[in-house]
Amino acid sequence: MRVLLIGPARARDTIRSLLLDSSIDIAGEFATSDEARQSGIAADALLSPLAPEPVPRRAGREPVEEPLTARELQVLSLLAEGLPNKAIAARLGISPAALGRRLRDESD
Repeated sequence: MRVLLIGPARARDTIRSLLLDSSIDIAGEFATSDEARQSGIAADALLSPLAPEPVPRRAGREPVEEPLTARELQVLSLLAEGLPNKAIAARLGISPAALGRRLRDESD
């Protein structure tokens, strides 16, 4: 998965450290979502921990209205590694059913 990091340098440092051992490829870093859009760099997602404005997802989806939490970034990282839900749930210390509900809630 290729992502663009958006936000202040310190916030991008935090995200970068959370994604360090994941298979998520950081394709670029920008201070604002406008800069990211204008860059033309292809990415699957925009990640911003302190989004001052909605950050658009893929075409046809509603904008993200809240920044991702550290836990959501952790889940995203594990998903990007290709782990099955049971393995992700075990690493997070939650039940597979709880993880499934969380993923469904986040995708709505």
